[in-house]
Parts: sequence; structure tokens; C-alpha cells
Amino acid sequence: MNSNNNQNSKGDLDKRISMITGDPKRAIRALSVPMIMSMLLLMAYNLADSIWVAGLGPNALAALGFVTPVFMIMIGLGNGLGAGATSLIARCIGAKNKQGADNAAIHAVILTLAVSVVLTIFTLIFLHNILLLMGAGESFDLAVQYSQIVFGGLIFLIFSSVASGILRAEGDVKRAMYAMAATAVLNIILDPVFIYYLGWGVAGAAWATVISSAISASLMVYWLIVKRNTYVSFSKGDFRPNLNVIKDILAVGLPASGESFVMSVLGIVLNFMLVISAGTAAVAIYTAGWRVVMIAMIPAIGIGTAAITVAGAAYGAKKYDNLSIALNYSAKLGILIAVVSGILTYVFASNIATIFAYSAQSAFMAPSIAEFLKVMCLFYIVVPLGIMASCVFQAMGKGVTSLILTVIREVAFISVFAYVFTFILGIREQGVWWGIVVGGTIGCAVAYLWATKYINSLNRSYIKESSEYEAIPAK
Repeated sequence: MNSNNNQNSKGDLDKRISMITGDPKRAIRALSVPMIMSMLLLMAYNLADSIWVAGLGPNALAALGFVTPVFMIMIGLGNGLGAGATSLIARCIGAKNKQGADNAAIHAVILTLAVSVVLTIFTLIFLHNILLLMGAGESFDLAVQYSQIVFGGLIFLIFSSVASGILRAEGDVKRAMYAMAATAVLNIILDPVFIYYLGWGVAGAAWATVISSAISASLMVYWLIVKRNTYVSFSKGDFRPNLNVIKDILAVGLPASGESFVMSVLGIVLNFMLVISAGTAAVAIYTAGWRVVMIAMIPAIGIGTAAITVAGAAYGAKKYDNLSIALNYSAKLGILIAVVSGILTYVFASNIATIFAYSAQSAFMAPSIAEFLKVMCLFYIVVPLGIMASCVFQAMGKGVTSLILTVIREVAFISVFAYVFTFILGIREQGVWWGIVVGGTIGCAVAYLWATKYINSLNRSYIKESSEYEAIPAK
């Protein structure tokens, strides 16, 4: 019986490896669907936090808005390390280097544990100062309640992100989806119980997040280390301490985390603009509406995450044609889905807005949230260009390039246009919304063109080298 199970597991592994090293279009479709489903589930529980907390009033929802940028910096580091592990392991698989893949996975886990401990200590020590610096104001006490608990459980959140990245690298996206599904369902169940039934308020939302994340981390540990039916293995004999492996993971992980940091800083800056131009209520409106935007962006993020695995394997095998196909196909697929999402959001904007304004304290926000969503529909369409460009650069180990493109988009375009529209043109909070749309459009287009040009140069260089090699007469 065990022999049959082992044979089945080996067969599944072979199919996954063949898939990620074969037809890029087929691989992206196969990998992206479970990724999109798992991210939708993950966003569902983040959305559940906003929906249930919205019932506590604008200050409670604004508290989440002030904590979210800092929280996303921490989660971004976990996602960055996960992207670094995915990229390196996928490249090793493409180059048919099993030992390198195993060693990369073990280094990623050790690095994750060390980073989680340092970040937890840092955030808990400086939490009050960070929130005061961000201008939490009336929402300060609620923001402290929520963030102390969430940041105390960072190790579970970060480990789950990295472990998912390891599974994705070998094409095992289904189990990553199962772990996220367990997290989402448990969080959605616990939110109303902790927030209202037990009367814990915003602290209840935080506890629901930490407990559900701990369950997800436990599942990952079981699959990777206890059950051991993955392509990569975690035996002592597979571990070869190597500083270059850590550098390779961080070469993608740190810039990818830096991207989340830049986007979170942008969130802080936009919150400041909103508070100055229209007050705390504008932050609550933006916080609620942005949750919906993030859901609409999930298909593109899921496709891009799949592209990291596929493009990484293609790059490791020096199949640059497949690299180009991965970029272009993932962008087209993302835009097609974004157009549909944009139309649906525009048509049902008012209905969606009422989800966040169902209580007497928050009902006044509904029209503004609906208006925000109608503006953001335009942003949906261009986002896939930027996401796919960044993901493909990460797949190639070019994390710094991806970071540079993000800085250009967020700082040089979005923040500048938001400032101009809000304060110079005097459009107030709507200036921030249009700054995101206009700046994001230009930034995403620049990123995609940059990625296309870089891959074309790789192709030309490879063809030239191959021609020169073939021209050398045999001795």
C-alpha cells in the first residue's frame, strides 16, 4: 500500500515538473487558477475584517487603514522571501539541479524564522511611535489594540507566505490553496464571534487573523517537514550552508519586500493627503474601497505569481522564447479578466459600497465608496502590465530592477499626480483617486515596455552566441 502511495506521489511530482518546464501558456493557466482561488480566499478574510469592523464605526475602520500599510510591509517581506525562494528553486528545477533546489528551500525556512523574530521584536517596541508618526489621531487606541496582537503573530503569517512559495516553485499550488482556504474560512467564522459575541471589538479581528494564520502554518509544516512528499526535501543531508544561496534568495526577496515597503509608504502618504484634504472619514472611505480594488487585482497577482515559477524555470533552462511567451500571455490574460472585473465593479458599485456601510455609524460613507470604485475601474485594466513585468524580473533573479520599476511607478508617478490633483488643482480626496489611476497607468506601461526590451535583448544575445558556437569548426 505504501509502495503504491509512493508511486502515485512520484507520478504527481513528475507531472508537475514536466508542466512547469513545458508549454508556458498551459503551465500559467494550470498554476494561476489555484493561485487566484487561494488569493481570493485570503482576500475574503481580509475583507471580512473590514466588513465586521465597519460595524464598529468609522474610527475602528480608520484604525485598520492606519495599521494596514505597516502590516503590509511585514507581510510584503514574507511574500518577498517567498518570491525569492520560488525564483531560485524554479531556476534550479529548470537547470535540473535537485540538490540546489533542496538547499535553497532549507535556507529559505531558516531565513524566515530569523527574520520573523527580529521583525516581531522591532514592531512591538516601536509600535506606538510608528502609529503616532502616521497620524492615527482619534483612531490611535484602536489601532494599538489591533496591531499589538497581529504583529505578535507575525511568525505565522510570514512562514505561511514562504512555505507557499516553496510549494509553488515545484508547481504544487493546490496544497498552497488548501492552506489559504483553511485560513480564510476559519477567520471568517471567528471574526463575528470574537468581535461581537465575545465583545472584543477590533482586538477580536486581530485574534481571528493570528489564530487562522497559525493553522495555515501548521499545515505547511506537516506537508513539507513531516509528511515529506514534496519535490524538495528537508533532510539534514540536503543542507549545505552557503552564503551565496542566502544572497540569491535575498537578491529577489529584499527588493520584492522593498516593493511592498514602497507601496505601503505610498499608502501612508495617501492617508496623510486624505486626512489633510478631507479628514479621517476620507481614510475610512479609501480603506473600504481599496479592499475591493485589491480583490479585483487578485487574478492579475495570481497569474503573475504563476509566471514567476514558469518564467524562472524557462530562465534556468535558457529558453528565452518561453520567457517572452510567459510575459506576454500572462499580461493578456490579466487584462482580459481585469476588463470584466472593471465592468462588474462599475455596474454594481453602489451595491458593493453598502457592504461597508450597513450600520448607522457608517451609512454616510456609501455614496463616496461607490464613487471611488467607479474611478478605480480604470486602474484595474493597466495593473496587469506592471505586475507581470515585476514578476518576470523576479523570476530571472533581477529583483532590484523590479524594485526600481515600483519606485518609479509609486513615487515618480502616483504620489506626484495625487499631490498635484489634490492640492494644486484642489480636487481634494478625489485627487488622490485620480492620482492613482493616471500615475499607475504611466508606471505600469513603462514597466512592461522595460521587461519586453530586456527579454528581447536576452534572446538576441543567446541567438548570437549559439550562431558563433555553431560556426566554430570541429577539430
